Amino acid sequence: MFEAVIGLEIHLALRTGSKMFCGCAAESLGLLPNVNTCPVCLGLPGSLPVVNREAIEKALRFSLALNCQVPEVTQFHRKHYYYPDAPKNYQISQFDRPVGEHGFVELEAGRRIGVTRCHVEEDAGRSVHPPYAPYSLVDLNRAGAPLIEMVTEPDLRTPEEAREFLVKIRAIAQALDVSDASPEAGKMRADVNVSIRLPGEALGTKVEVKNLNSFKSVQNALAFEIKRQTDLLESGRSVLQETRGWNEGGQRTYSMRSKEETADYRYFPDPDLPPMRVAEKWLETVRAATPELPDAKRERYRELGLRAFDAGLIAFDVELATFFDRAVRVYEGEAQLLANWLNGDVAGHLNANDLALSRSKLSPENLASLLTLVDEGAISGKTAKDVLPLVIDGGDPKTIVEERGLKQITDLGAIEALVDAVIAANPAVVERVKENPKVINVLLGQVMKESRGKAKPDAVRELLNEKLG
Repeated sequence: MFEAVIGLEIHLALRTGSKMFCGCAAESLGLLPNVNTCPVCLGLPGSLPVVNREAIEKALRFSLALNCQVPEVTQFHRKHYYYPDAPKNYQISQFDRPVGEHGFVELEAGRRIGVTRCHVEEDAGRSVHPPYAPYSLVDLNRAGAPLIEMVTEPDLRTPEEAREFLVKIRAIAQALDVSDASPEAGKMRADVNVSIRLPGEALGTKVEVKNLNSFKSVQNALAFEIKRQTDLLESGRSVLQETRGWNEGGQRTYSMRSKEETADYRYFPDPDLPPMRVAEKWLETVRAATPELPDAKRERYRELGLRAFDAGLIAFDVELATFFDRAVRVYEGEAQLLANWLNGDVAGHLNANDLALSRSKLSPENLASLLTLVDEGAISGKTAKDVLPLVIDGGDPKTIVEERGLKQITDLGAIEALVDAVIAANPAVVERVKENPKVINVLLGQVMKESRGKAKPDAVRELLNEKLG
């Protein structure tokens, strides 16, 4: 039985104000082509790069969060290769002196996945291929934008583990405010290296798969490639070392080119960028500014009484965790109940309306107020669910309940009158209750209908049980 050996190369677009080596804006989405450029990011002769301190600090913060060792000196190199959208015909990257190395990330099951290195580099531009045109165009707005490249050890074993690892890296990057880490927006890209072998044997021939634009694509591409390589070896053929692309429509990989070796890139130190010393005082400043990481957040939520599933779901979603933390500070009920609403009814409504939590008008304070009305018996849980869409649209729960007359009837005398009327109007159902006690729910429903949902269900049930024995 073969086993897969998987490593990941992850690129994260750093969230900075300017590009890596010049003052042009780092964010270029939505701009006209080639307007976000200057002599430095165009690679014009005589232009000189200057290192973006914010980018280095965010890369250090990210490296420390991955338990990496930070060397005393880090350095930039020129990595030579030709791409039409790389204006200098080399990329400023890091070779043997990255900002972080020899780290690890722990998966849910406790397995540690080694992090070989984290290094900083600049992005290339973008090639544009007009339909039916006999030419391609180049947009250099993105050229020079700062990136972190993170490389793992070949420690992953299944497509599912690879996906879990990517989800965790995204959560860490977002929690640290290092990157938006959104694959859909091109802010997080992953290439995979995969080989197969018999357990205990040496590593097999490695294949790299590119053009993966989602975590699901990573998982599916790995599953296909593991099967393809297994079929080759079982039929007596060899696996070629190559770079393959991923065809999303066909759900299969395809050959792109033979794999380059590191020597092909002709790395050498960038003569315009001297080595940088990373002083311990600087590192301490970076550590002090590091916010709570998702793993620590999850443990804190468990201490609040959340189930493991809900704690993980919230902790690894930065937007959701920020909302939950604000809500739990003002809500005096059980934290698990708050999590149930957020992960259930609120998430369901947002998904149905293709709406992100941050783009809705729901505030943590209003959600807490709605749940408090339920806890106090002012409204029923069903009424709260009916009111929730209005609250998500920015409505104040107390005002909505008052204006619409939705307050629950808690006066036992009024409820008893409704119960007596329903019993008197339904003698046949009353007789059936004597044979099957569950039929009492029919009478309960009738009372709730007569009260237009305002009668307190627990009080109605108690009175029905008392009157019908």
